[in-house]
Amino acid sequence: PVNLYIGGAEHAVLHLLYSRFFTKVLKDLGYLDFDEPFLKMRHQGIILGQDGQKMSKSRGNVVDPDDLVKNFGSDAVRMYLCFMGPYSQGGPWNPSGINGVFRFLNRVWQLKSKFQITNNKQISNSNDQNPKLEKILHQSVKKITEDIENLRFNTAVSQLMILLNEMERAEGLGIKDYETFLKLLAPFAPHLAEELWRQKTSIHLSAWPKYDPKKIKEETFELVVQVNGKVRERVKAPVGLKQAEAEELALGLKRVKERVAAGAVKKIIFVPGRLVNIVTD
Repeated sequence: PVNLYIGGAEHAVLHLLYSRFFTKVLKDLGYLDFDEPFLKMRHQGIILGQDGQKMSKSRGNVVDPDDLVKNFGSDAVRMYLCFMGPYSQGGPWNPSGINGVFRFLNRVWQLKSKFQITNNKQISNSNDQNPKLEKILHQSVKKITEDIENLRFNTAVSQLMILLNEMERAEGLGIKDYETFLKLLAPFAPHLAEELWRQKTSIHLSAWPKYDPKKIKEETFELVVQVNGKVRERVKAPVGLKQAEAEELALGLKRVKERVAAGAVKKIIFVPGRLVNIVTD
């Protein structure tokens, strides 16, 4: 069977119906050992006009992709289509949105100068000096890989933007970090990624990056502190925090002390890794 079938809802009573029927017939006749032609099916959304209506010449709301490619380049158009919303929903065209993606790609282009010259020399890797960048890089590989596999292109692009922000803040950018970023960028901006790659083989023939599970673990989490079900504070706490430690931390907070009288605690509800709720009389 086919791994993935992408088609509009209108296919349900046309192509999809016929393909399923013929597959089941061939299965009954003994020619196939499966009776469903597709393992997974997804519908794509529709790009609407700026007025929120379906594009048509009569409404005058058609967006010409050739004009967009001419003004912004095909990479910007491609990436904005991925970024503008969930793949299955589509949505109205927003001209300001593609401007934002165009600026993002320009920042990507400028990033190469930071990589090429760092104290007048290239550095092989910067992870030892920047553990925060290393963690975000591995988190990005994991998230973008999973997002692409599940057609969540908009959140994959969002993660690329987060990664670029961190790379711009880094004092130095290593070769491996830079190459990993370009590989993650390639599915969304293939021409720019190829131009920046500039190696003997195409970036699209290079191996997809892998992440190290040990390097994406969070050391802290946000502990929500409630009093009688109402949020009073949010604090950073170490992962693996025990109930006794969480209770001591929560009861020591100034905003909690102001709302909890001495000896008025009836019980404390603790949800590991999430919250502490102090219930009073």
